[in-house]
Amino acid sequence: MKRRDFLKFSAAAALTGAAAACGASPAAGASSAPTASSAPAPASSAAPGEAASGGALSLTTNEGDVFPLADLEHLTGDAGASAVYFTREISAAALVRAYEALGWAPAGRVAVKLSTGEPPASNYLRPDLVGDLIRSLNGTIVECNTAYGGARSSTESHYQVAREHGFAGIAAVHIQDENGSMTLPVEGGARLRENYVGAAFADYDDYVVLSHFKGHAMAGYGGAIKNISIGLGSREGKQWIHSGGTGGNMWSGEQDAFLEAMGDAGKSVSDALGHGARIVYLNVMNRLSVDCDCDGNPAEPEMADIGILASTDPVALDQACIDLVYAAPGHEALTRRIESRNGIHTLENAAAIGLGSRSYRLELLDV
Repeated sequence: MKRRDFLKFSAAAALTGAAAACGASPAAGASSAPTASSAPAPASSAAPGEAASGGALSLTTNEGDVFPLADLEHLTGDAGASAVYFTREISAAALVRAYEALGWAPAGRVAVKLSTGEPPASNYLRPDLVGDLIRSLNGTIVECNTAYGGARSSTESHYQVAREHGFAGIAAVHIQDENGSMTLPVEGGARLRENYVGAAFADYDDYVVLSHFKGHAMAGYGGAIKNISIGLGSREGKQWIHSGGTGGNMWSGEQDAFLEAMGDAGKSVSDALGHGARIVYLNVMNRLSVDCDCDGNPAEPEMADIGILASTDPVALDQACIDLVYAAPGHEALTRRIESRNGIHTLENAAAIGLGSRSYRLELLDV
């Protein structure tokens, strides 16, 4: 069965037995999002196309593409499903608005996890886009060194990249594994029993995860789950995840084991932060290349920018982004990359182990 057909089958199965909406969208009113659940959201009695608040039947992207909400495979009308907030505007003000829609507030020292971007020309989120939000949180930008070489593989050169890319000009920057790793337990993981993050991970009380959603050469796509697993992994942790928890060669491990290990590692991070209470996620869907921000010379995007999404549930958030990619025009290159790496399996495993839910309700902030 082709991956696209599998997605359609999965969504249909989840909504069988009710006149649930396969597509939906919502209103500007921002209520606090519910706690993530690994179980699929129950089917709603809402009419198709009215699963989201506000009764909108279509969604408009950043560059003006319009498509029916019914095209979003895992959208549900169930009020108890994880909320994903969407704005088509991609700007510093829109990023703040999407964050505020979550109704979440940090209680202590805030870490903002993002990618500092591999030189010379990667598509990392620019400081002028993220700066206002980070300053409003009095946040510290956190990163870990890469395991593949390049300009960010050592602490000294990584700090230099952060300065050259403008991040040191908007906030303090902390390479969390400059003094090694700390271990987080993994409860109920498919592949891992422990995860290795930067030694300074516990220096922060709350985490805001800013992810550039795009393709990825190994994982198929990169979003919130990758950012809290590979992204927060120390060099040791990155190698551990890539090997699927075997400790073997990080480039030649079993593909599904790698994808499952990402979800396992992400769950250990969420569990360490109050079982998800002290971490929130924002995905920016711009510059939708097939390549990740770890690629200093990525392929040019073949599809238009879509918008900004936010949620307290990383699985729902990444699934909503995947659904939007499949629904949008010009998606073929990116969806081929995702399918060729079995990228949807990351979401399958993450939901199965309890990191979050693939079903979501969509709140449209532009309505």
